[in-house]
Order: sequence, then C-alpha cells, then structure tokens
Amino acid sequence: QVQLVESGGGLVQPGGSLRLSCAASGSIATINAMGWYRQAPGQQRELIATIPRGASTNYVNSVKGRFAISRDNAKNTVYLQMNSLKPGDTAVYYCNAETGRGPSWYRYWGQGTQVTVSS
Repeated sequence: QVQLVESGGGLVQPGGSLRLSCAASGSIATINAMGWYRQAPGQQRELIATIPRGASTNYVNSVKGRFAISRDNAKNTVYLQMNSLKPGDTAVYYCNAETGRGPSWYRYWGQGTQVTVSS
C-alpha cells in the first residue's frame, strides 16, 4: 500500500507561481514512477508530468517550459513547480504513484489539491 498526500494548491494570479508537494508513505520501494495529473471542471483527468524511477522526466506539451517535476528521495516527496501560470491551468491537481508490473501493476492517487489561476 502507498499513501499520497498533496499540498501547496491555492489561488494565484496569472503569471504567478506555485509549488505542489506530494508526500508518499507506505511501500515506497515498490513505486516505479510518480506523476501529476489535473482535472478541470467538465473535463477528463489528464497526465501532465511524470518522473519514472531511473528515467528522465516527461511533460505534456501544454506545460513544457513552465512546469518542472522533481523528487526528493530523502523526504519521499515529489514536487511540481509551476511557473507562468495561466487561467487554463485552473484544475484539481492529483499526485499519482505506479507500482508493480504486468498483472500486479497498480496506481495510487492522492486526494487532490485545487489550483485556481485568476486575477
């Protein structure tokens, strides 16, 4: 079992920055990759950034150059630094952890944190 707790959301003006945190606990050693998703009202949840174990980070085109995902292994925490925020970035942001392989693959989710970009 893996538990994920997000924090750091809030209200920010266009052009501003926020840093989201995702603290993982439980069976940390089983995690193969972590990522951030977001879901705006009336839209599907979309993957925006991933940081696989031992591999390079990946981003959806809409956030490339503005968002950065990173990991602090000592704190079992993944971060999402969001810069140059736009109203279109408004959404609930979810942290995700993937464990296992093949039939044992499983995905865990955090509770989500609201990010609102508005003047």
